[in-house]
Amino acid sequence: MKTVYACFCTDVIHEGHLNIIKEAVKYGKVIAGVLSDKAMVRYNRCSILSLEERKQMLEEIPEVSEVIVQNEVMYEKILRELKPDYVIHGDNWIEGPLRTIRENVIASLRGWGGRLIEIPYTYNEKVRNIDAVMKEKTAMPEYRRKRLRLLLELCPIVKTLEVHSGLTGLIAEKTLVANNGEIDQFDAMWLSSLCDSTAKGKPDIELVDMSSRLRTVDDILEVTTKPIILDGDTGGLVEHFVYNVRTLERMGVSAVIIEDKTGLKKNSLFGTDVEQTQDSIERFCEKISAGKRAQRTEDFMIIARIESLILEKGIEDALERAKAYVDAGADGIMIHSRKKEPDEVFEFCDRFRMVDGKTPLVAVPTSYHSVTEEELQNHGVNIVIYANQLTRSAFPAMQETAETILKYHRAKEAEDRLMPISDIITLIDEV
Repeated sequence: MKTVYACFCTDVIHEGHLNIIKEAVKYGKVIAGVLSDKAMVRYNRCSILSLEERKQMLEEIPEVSEVIVQNEVMYEKILRELKPDYVIHGDNWIEGPLRTIRENVIASLRGWGGRLIEIPYTYNEKVRNIDAVMKEKTAMPEYRRKRLRLLLELCPIVKTLEVHSGLTGLIAEKTLVANNGEIDQFDAMWLSSLCDSTAKGKPDIELVDMSSRLRTVDDILEVTTKPIILDGDTGGLVEHFVYNVRTLERMGVSAVIIEDKTGLKKNSLFGTDVEQTQDSIERFCEKISAGKRAQRTEDFMIIARIESLILEKGIEDALERAKAYVDAGADGIMIHSRKKEPDEVFEFCDRFRMVDGKTPLVAVPTSYHSVTEEELQNHGVNIVIYANQLTRSAFPAMQETAETILKYHRAKEAEDRLMPISDIITLIDEV
C-alpha cells in the first residue's frame, strides 16, 4: 500500500486540516507528522499544548494510520527515513519564505520518484475565527510570560529585536526570511527605554516614567505574541521596583533588565565621557532580591546588567559583580561594552562560563556590530539583543522623505522609497 505523509504544526484541528487528511487517504496510508517543540519555534509558532497533546490530537483522527515526530522544519531528514510515495500540503507555501520548505520537499521526493500533492488552502470565516482565537490564547499573559524561558531551552541563541510601538512590534512578530535553506525569524522583543523615549521625542534620562512606558508595553502586547524583555534602566527605588515587577509580571512581560548604575540616567554608550555612577554590589543585590521576592510566578525573569566594562573598571570587577548578582537571585546576566571589537565581552563570557554554565548570558552588539550570533553562541551567550536598529533606520528614512517633499513641493520624488500603504496594512490583522 502506498504511503502519504502530511506534517502539522497546530494546536487545533480544523476543517482545513481535515480536508488535507481526507484528500491524503485517497492515495494510501496516511502518516501524520507533528513538529517538535524546537521545530515549532523555528517555524514561528509557540504551542500552548505539549508535544504529547499534539500527537494525541492527530492520533484520534480515524484516517491517520501513524503519527511521528518531525524534529526539523525542513522535511529532508524525515522524508529520507520514510520515503513516502506522496507528500500532501496546502498551497499556501508556493509564495513567500515558506517556499524554501516546499523546494526542500520537492528535491527530497525526487530521490525516489515521490510526488507532492497540493490542495487549495482552506481559509473561510470559521477557520479565520479559530486561528484568531488560538492567536489570542498564545498572547495571554500566562502563556507569553513563560515563553522566554522556553526559548532559552529550545533555541541555540534567542534573537531579540528592539520595538517601540505596536507597528514595530508587528515587524518583529511577522518578519520571516528564507536564508541558506532555512527559515529564520526573531524570537523575542526588546522594549528599550532609549527608543521608547526617542519615539516620544524625549531625552533618554528616565524622563518618560513607567506609567507611560507601560502604555507602550500594552500597545505591543495587544498585537503580538512573542515574549517581551523590558529595559528597566536602573530599576529606580527598591520600593518602586518591586511594584513594577508585579505589574510587568501580571501583564505578561517575560523579563526586565536593570543596570547597576545610580543617579540621573545617561546612555551607557557615552561611557566615561559623561559622569556615570555605578551602584554598590550590596545595594544592587538588595534590589535584585527584593524584586525576586515580589514575584508571584516562576516564569518572570530579572536580568542584571553589568556596567563595569562601560565604566572601564575591568573584567575582574564585572566577574565579581556577576557572581554576587546571581547569588542574589538574578535570572540572567547582561554584559555591556562600547568597544568596537567584542574581545572583552568574549573574555568575560568565557571566564564566567568557567564557573557558571547555567545562568543565561545576554549580549548587545551595538558598537561591536560585526560579531555574528554564532560567535556569541560559541562564547556562551544565550540572548542577543539588537537594541536600537529599527529606530536608527527609521529616523534617516523619514528625514530624507520630509526633505524631499519640501524640496520639490510634492511627494512624487519620494514615492520610489516608500512602501505601498497596502503592504503596511497587511501587517495589521483585522479583528
